[in-house]
Formats: sequence, structure tokens, C-alpha cells
Amino acid sequence: MQPTFDHAWHARALQGDVTAIQGLADYAIAPLFAFCLYRVGGDRHLCEEVVQDTLVAALERLADYDPGRAEGEVWGWLVGLALNRVRKALADRKAVSLEALWSRMDRELLARYARLDHEPIAETDLVREETRQLVGAAMSQLPPRQRSALEAKYLEGRTTKDIARGLAQSEKAIESLLARARDAFRTAFLALTRSLEHPHASHRGA
Repeated sequence: MQPTFDHAWHARALQGDVTAIQGLADYAIAPLFAFCLYRVGGDRHLCEEVVQDTLVAALERLADYDPGRAEGEVWGWLVGLALNRVRKALADRKAVSLEALWSRMDRELLARYARLDHEPIAETDLVREETRQLVGAAMSQLPPRQRSALEAKYLEGRTTKDIARGLAQSEKAIESLLARARDAFRTAFLALTRSLEHPHASHRGA
């Protein structure tokens, strides 16, 4: 079950409680790596550095985290810290991760992606490397619980009942989680494809 980073946890962490701090690291390392990897152009070594810098920043700025405002969900706060470290890393390396994705795109495929809000991705597109790249990038933007639920349901083929049992929640709660996760994925995927329209426009006019 996902830990809750509430006021009690926050107080312990601020006091230097090793268990509380380790709990944050255990929760954050894997999802932060997934979140940052596509943003640094798939450079795993650079991603590891970004994740490490993010965790260091989280510990240094732990007093800034407001459990009440975040409702015990620390992911959004960590994402803000991570994005700052990603931007700095890309500036230092003079790299833009989306350009790597765009170099493998074509206009017809991008147009089909852009229609995801009212039609599914075609099976022929699902097997393409570009699609896998964008799906991975979109999945990496989701909060850990939503991403884990989608992976369990659609990648591992687990039933809603099985997922509910594993998370010690009701099937109705899992169905609601999956619905929110699907909506979040669609939004993230569309945002990524639309962000690629600007490089495409400049490329086409060259």
C-alpha cells in the first residue's frame, strides 16, 4: 500500500527520523527515474544524477512541503523539484529530449496521435517504436498509484479484483482509480504530441 506523507510523517522526517526519510526515498526513486528518463533524452546516467539531485533537494527543502495542502500526497511536490533539475541538466548538456522523439516522427503518425481524444490508437501504430516511446513518456508523468494501476491492468493483465486485493482496497475504488488514470494518461499523451507540433511547424517551413 502506498505510504501517506502526512503531518506525522513530516514531523518525523524534519527531526531526522531515518525510517521516515528512507520511506520517502523508497517511494520516490523508481517513479522519479521513470518521470525524468524521457525528459533527459533517455540518458540513464544523466537521469540517475537528476533523481539523486532531486532527492537531495527534497531533504534540504523538506520544511517547504505542506502535508495539509498536498493531502498527504508528496508526488506533486517532488515533480516540481524534479522538473527544475531536469531543466538545469538539459541546459548544461545543451540537449532537448523532445527533439529526439520528433526526429523519429512523421506528420501522418502525429496527426493520428492528435485524434486520441475521440478515437483509439490503431493496432498498427501500437507496435511502432515511436508509439512505445511516447506511451512511456506519457506514463512517466502519472502519479505512481495511477501508473502502477494501469501497468497492472493493461501490461500485466491482472483483474480489477486482483489489483484491489493487492492494494487492500475495494474493487469500486480500483475502478475509480483506473478511470482517473486513463483520463490522466490521455491528457498526458495528447499534451506530448501537441508539444511536438511546434518543432514540426518550424521543420516544415525550413
